[in-house]
Amino acid sequence: METLRFILNGHPVQVEDLDPSTPLARLLRDQLGLIGTKIGCGEGECGACTVIVDGKAVVSCLYPAWKVQGARVETIEGLKQGDQLHVLQQAFIEANASQCGYCSPGFIMSAKALLDAHPRPSREQIIQAIAGNLCRCTGYYQIVDAIELAARRLAGEENGTRPAEEGQGRIVP
Repeated sequence: METLRFILNGHPVQVEDLDPSTPLARLLRDQLGLIGTKIGCGEGECGACTVIVDGKAVVSCLYPAWKVQGARVETIEGLKQGDQLHVLQQAFIEANASQCGYCSPGFIMSAKALLDAHPRPSREQIIQAIAGNLCRCTGYYQIVDAIELAARRLAGEENGTRPAEEGQGRIVP
């Protein structure tokens, strides 16, 4: 069996004897110990397992692990630098975008893929980017606000610790 080699959160990884039917989420959680990637539905419907593969958000519960051969994979564990949270993680805290928190890693990874590709997305683009992620707790408003806050901060427009202004047009995905 071929050795799987890829870059995981900036570090080279090598996996021997990988069962060809293993989904990426199971490889990350069970074999590599990265439990931030959640498996909610196991059917690609909830987005809790979202990771980034070569710049694109993918649902890792359905994504075959062998497809990451030579790829760059980012998980929620790769965002924090030392003691410093990623701007998206901090924005989720400040905008109260996490209730139970189970879906948060998937939302954050979907948002990161969006912001990496489109640093100043519209509210509609944010809603579209997270359409594959489900949350049963927040009602989505705080999540969209958090992503807008992170985008402003990444653009250097805001350094404070307040969520997006109230009264903006709100659309639930």
